[in-house]
Amino acid sequence: MLQIVAVVASIMFGIAALFSVYRIVVGPSVLDRVIASDVLVATIICALGAEMALNRHTDNLPVLLVLALFAVLGSLSVARFLPGRDSA
Repeated sequence: MLQIVAVVASIMFGIAALFSVYRIVVGPSVLDRVIASDVLVATIICALGAEMALNRHTDNLPVLLVLALFAVLGSLSVARFLPGRDSA
């Protein structure tokens, strides 16, 4: 039963990653591409976390922490340096 759950989760992570890559390539604006890249990083983090839970190890924990750090710093830098759309 656990193998079926693992296969279904892997398929869902793969579909989410494909949709994110599609939005990164096709995205009409820079903001769409940035959000899609954040979703892709979050999908990778979730997939690595699920793999660690299924195999009962913590070998990928440093990779998860570095990915989370890059995701936060990337979002903050884009929010800081992307020109705002508000008129105030």
